[in-house]
Amino acid sequence: MNKLNVAAKSRELAKQAATASSGRASQTVFGGHEKQLRQTVIAMREGTTLAEHANPGEATLLVISGRLWLTSGEDRWSGREMDYLVVPDARHGIEAETDTTFVLTVMMPPR
Repeated sequence: MNKLNVAAKSRELAKQAATASSGRASQTVFGGHEKQLRQTVIAMREGTTLAEHANPGEATLLVISGRLWLTSGEDRWSGREMDYLVVPDARHGIEAETDTTFVLTVMMPPR
């Protein structure tokens, strides 16, 4: 049994993102390359983006703090604290409207 305080992890990563040249910090807290389910806590500094990229499998994100935009082509969905967004099965990106932390959950297809 492993236990994680997501709020504490989010604060830790937000501090890292504040000084990172990329404006981002992340840590996979469950899964990895050997698992199908992968959960990653991500912090993004205001104004930073995750460039549009392909969706490798089913994915969701849960906003822990701040505000972000999930984008796919011309479509945009706003996410605020404790919003749960289903990532579209298409190329997509994320824009941090404010300093933001969220949990990204991805189900990778079987190999």
